Amino acid sequence: MKHRRTTIGTGAHAEFGSISGGLRGAYAIWWREMTVFFRETPRAVSAVLSPIIWLVVFGAGLGGSVSISGIDYQRFIFGGILVQTFLFSSLFYGAYLVWDRKIDLLKAVLVSPLTRSSIFIGKVLGGVTISVIEALVVLFVGYLIGMQYSPSTFIIAVAVVVFASAGLTAFGLTVGSFMESPEGFQLLSTLVLFPLFFLSGALFPISNLSGPLAVLASIDPVTYIVDLLRGILTGINYFSPTFDIAAVAVFVLVANIIGVKAFERMKM
Repeated sequence: MKHRRTTIGTGAHAEFGSISGGLRGAYAIWWREMTVFFRETPRAVSAVLSPIIWLVVFGAGLGGSVSISGIDYQRFIFGGILVQTFLFSSLFYGAYLVWDRKIDLLKAVLVSPLTRSSIFIGKVLGGVTISVIEALVVLFVGYLIGMQYSPSTFIIAVAVVVFASAGLTAFGLTVGSFMESPEGFQLLSTLVLFPLFFLSGALFPISNLSGPLAVLASIDPVTYIVDLLRGILTGINYFSPTFDIAAVAVFVLVANIIGVKAFERMKM
């Protein structure tokens, strides 16, 4: 009996050590992703500058002549442009996975004691952190151009960015795990990225769509992310907030489950 208790205790300790090791491994991958991001200054600047140009130039250009649901166009598209910020960076995050494989850096990581799932989680956390940094900059610019939000609204919006970007980053990594060349990833991601963005209602009310386009918009997960953030920031919703949250939660869960499985089966 005494021997049995010792065995159980040892097994529990090993299980805890495995969990602790997985968390440390995920942290190590996250730290590496942060180091690379802050070393690549052009990457960080371009990721933030592009949506700001859309917001200031495109939004201001039509803002004076177009009003949607009682607000100017620049305020209407702000939630969509905020989503564009982390949508683009999250999906293209998979391209860095392809590059890591191409230069054999990922092989060096995979021969370590880290599990593939902990590596995947670390990369997702890295993508989420980068998305939040970029979103904070856009939210600050939005405040400067007249967007008004309370501290609670600001915190809720950032929480949605964290949650949604976890799904989008996982989706980008899933695509990257199946691609063997950066060129192939760029082509495929472009074919996926722009329909996801333009059909989401980021730049216009999705009620304007009909027929097949309306169907495509309804199965586009970005549609519900845009609608949720737009509702938080402006009070304008096409769907109910509860439905938006449920749709985004299902997307994040499914994207990460599929992503972990794809990452575990990825060929080097």
